[in-house]
Amino acid sequence: MDIKLDPSRDDLPLMANTSHILVKHYVLDLDVDFESQIIDGTLVLFLESGNRSRKKSGSTEEACRSESNEACEFRKPEPCHVPVADTRTSLSQMGYSDFAICGKGERDTSGKDGNHDNQEQTYGISSSKHCCDTGNHGSEDFLLVLDCCDLSVLRVEEVDVAAVPGIEKFTRSPKLTVVSELRNQIVRELVALPADHWREQLDYYARCSLAPGCGELLFDTDTWSLQIRKTGAQTATAFPHAIRIRYRTKPQGRSVTWTSDQSGRPCVYTMGSPINNRALFPCQEPPVAMSTWQATVRAAASFVVLMSGENSAKPTQLREGCSSWHYYVTMPMPASTFTIAVGPWTEVKPETCSPSDLAAERSLSLSEADFRCAGICGHMEYPCRFQNPSATTQEIIPHRVFAPESLAGACQETLLQLLSPCLSAAHAVLGTHPFSRLDVLIVPANFPSLGMASPHIVFLSQSTLAGGSHLCGTRLCHEIAHAWFGLAIGARDWTEEWLSEGFATHLEDVFWAKAQQLAPHEAQEQQELRASLRWRRLQDESRNSPEQLQVLRPNKEKTGHVSDSGSSVIKHGLNPEKVFMQVHYLKPNSRMTIRTTIRDHPVTPTGAKPAKGYFLLRFLARRLGDDTYFSFLRKFVHTFHGQLILSQDFLQMLLENIPEEKRLGLSVESIFRDWLECPGLPQPLQTERQAGAECGLARQVGAEVAKWKRVNRRPRKRKRRGTEEAFEKLPPAADLTAGWADPGTTKLPWTLVPRWTLAKAWRLMKLLPDQLVLLLERLLEQKTLNPRTLRSLERTYRLSQQDAEVRHRWCELVVKHKYTTAYKTVERFLQEDQAMGIYLYGELMVSEDARQQQLARQCFQLTKEQMDRCSAQVVAEMLF
Repeated sequence: MDIKLDPSRDDLPLMANTSHILVKHYVLDLDVDFESQIIDGTLVLFLESGNRSRKKSGSTEEACRSESNEACEFRKPEPCHVPVADTRTSLSQMGYSDFAICGKGERDTSGKDGNHDNQEQTYGISSSKHCCDTGNHGSEDFLLVLDCCDLSVLRVEEVDVAAVPGIEKFTRSPKLTVVSELRNQIVRELVALPADHWREQLDYYARCSLAPGCGELLFDTDTWSLQIRKTGAQTATAFPHAIRIRYRTKPQGRSVTWTSDQSGRPCVYTMGSPINNRALFPCQEPPVAMSTWQATVRAAASFVVLMSGENSAKPTQLREGCSSWHYYVTMPMPASTFTIAVGPWTEVKPETCSPSDLAAERSLSLSEADFRCAGICGHMEYPCRFQNPSATTQEIIPHRVFAPESLAGACQETLLQLLSPCLSAAHAVLGTHPFSRLDVLIVPANFPSLGMASPHIVFLSQSTLAGGSHLCGTRLCHEIAHAWFGLAIGARDWTEEWLSEGFATHLEDVFWAKAQQLAPHEAQEQQELRASLRWRRLQDESRNSPEQLQVLRPNKEKTGHVSDSGSSVIKHGLNPEKVFMQVHYLKPNSRMTIRTTIRDHPVTPTGAKPAKGYFLLRFLARRLGDDTYFSFLRKFVHTFHGQLILSQDFLQMLLENIPEEKRLGLSVESIFRDWLECPGLPQPLQTERQAGAECGLARQVGAEVAKWKRVNRRPRKRKRRGTEEAFEKLPPAADLTAGWADPGTTKLPWTLVPRWTLAKAWRLMKLLPDQLVLLLERLLEQKTLNPRTLRSLERTYRLSQQDAEVRHRWCELVVKHKYTTAYKTVERFLQEDQAMGIYLYGELMVSEDARQQQLARQCFQLTKEQMDRCSAQVVAEMLF
């Protein structure tokens, strides 16, 4: 069954047979051991047989195809006793109980395939086609296939849910005499409980997860999957609906990152890169496998456990030096969205609690009755916030900030001040927040992105904290936007990632403008400037990326199709270079300058896709008018939250909800043709960009560029006053406390900036951060800039103290012009801004300058042990 794939080019397989059987709920009970770098515990799956079971066909065999016709072997693990806890334990008790697990503290002695060696019992299967029998057909046993990789699976057993006291209420039919049918009936009734019984449902899930085992199941693992069967269970309906898996992660598992935080203390987090969560726990990865979960995690008492959970968990001490944390989720989500982070995080709290924060905290506790309110939703039933009157008017959801101790001060100054305005802005644009609360964590320096959103938790890079509030604010808005697009509304086919990234990129500008309380003309200027920057980036990527990576809907009419079993693939999912775009083109004689585009989700192949998606949405908003477009968007969110969509779902509803005169020839087919199914730059976008005039902020940058060109042409012998003196003098101190006094530029209102930084900000921010980025990009187009000009540039704008986006462009200028005086700035960037530094490694190597190449290799040697694995692999291929 093992599939051998080349990780440099192959697609990532999604093996789970979701068309036949679905996981409805996961219960995880885990121990985090930093000494062995292993997460160890049990996973209980509550299953529901699918309604798409079908007759046997050749396509079902692709879920476990082998290059040879070698028989699959199912393994029975060595006997292992699991002590049975009191099944009357309540949910809250279970969350903090020290549940005894067999083999706890023992070394992992499993073989390469993840199963036992010396005491295992092998059951031979006569033909490979039998182990591929994943449907309810024929005389062979049904096979449950889970996505699984880099795990040691130790034991699989059926759970005797019928032994739970009080479970009789879930046995509707008293005539059931077959015990296995009775157990499955209990699970069917449990997963079907109405939404207003969610607390009771979670409590019974917890009780059932602690029930005794009632028979070990045969299982086998290969590189990409775990296959489980029960002798005699020939259909998905007859297969046990509650099973327990005892397993351990591996230190090098690709879903789990063991590292140190910025204070040098050990921590671990999951990013699902590049194989999602299958190396964290066996699961169903396809997005259609929507499930809920609850998890109990134990770790040393000095650590904080953060997770995708609706509750703000607090630790419970189990014994000296050990604490337990419990989280749960009642909104069904794909397993790939599950996230956990364990480390010595410090909670950064506001110095004073504002009235809005208090109101948000008060509305956190919602009674079950709150979810019985009016409103019809199209998703499967769950306690939906869109039906809750209290939630719909909640502008700012409860939120917490966590960071390494060394960065707590920076978070206090910047991040904490931005959260409430950004959350309020998002609510003003889209309405009800899909999730009841939000944790924000500053992750370790090796995190390979500026940010990542998961249910109830956002990871942010430390690179967002330096150089003012702009980069932190825009990135925070981007991740908040993912709560609606990417999480509450997901893509049914992961090749259509523009439905997540395109929307988040478009909405970050809208949210950020509202968070700054900009006047309409100021917001428009700022958004036009950011559009100009993205247009430059998109042009670069369209010229230098493979055409197949530029298509937003690569599967065309087959988008959303899966095999009979439900298995599918993620295109280019295993290629570690896919997130770095132009790294493919770093040839020894190339002089290409690589532009920076930071990606959110590692399974997407190129940065051109979110940029094209952003321009499509911007095109539609401009064509329809902002009022019409955003009014529709709120209606769309209300209609499709909690569901998976395809491009046509969005486009069809859009066109149906706007007047005929505003369509102006638009149709789903024309948008597919012009925007989603063609590589390169869409013709409507090219026409729009050619006809549009430069915005005022861009023209201001143009004047600055012309000035620096003149400075660069001055003869060396001429003594001139410092370039810095050419700028306007600092205004009187009284004007600074009144806000930004320069009428020629758009500035962040002083209410969002600590007053003590205003004078400093005036000196350093003569241009907006985005204007500085555009200025440096324009100067990068100059063939030569002399050291005197570069020195003046750095001093005028204090470039080494700006945000990471500006500093990246400054480092590019330093590398391009071999400005050795500023090489320390490049070294610092490569070590402290790893989320963006990979592009600089490329430019240092293509320069063919021995000193620059030595600098790149030295920095890599210092960081490679802590660097993200995919990033390290790509950099190593460039350097050696």
